[in-house]
Amino acid sequence: MNVSGELAGELFVWSMIVGIGVATFLIRYAPIALLARLELPAWLTQALRYVPPAVMAAIIAPPLFFADGAPTIHPDLARIAAATLAAAVAWRTRSTLWTVVLGMLALWGLQALPG
Repeated sequence: MNVSGELAGELFVWSMIVGIGVATFLIRYAPIALLARLELPAWLTQALRYVPPAVMAAIIAPPLFFADGAPTIHPDLARIAAATLAAAVAWRTRSTLWTVVLGMLALWGLQALPG
């Protein structure tokens, strides 16, 4: 392949990366921009408060109770201990950042222990 062909290939790849990035941004930004201009009913605003905890639980729970896609009876005690600590931090601080940081540090620390 000649130099101009390689340059055209690189330009194509980078234009696709930028294009997909812009499309992804617009798809995610549009609902936020629309909802910011609307007055949402109180019941919907109240319900939306539960979305972040529900998403976090959906991300964290499967690795605790499933191994290779099947339920497991041999729990990973390090994961369960770290998840318990993270739940306590979340309950006490109501901070997603502190929950994730302390939960991950606990998991890494417990996994580093011998045995």
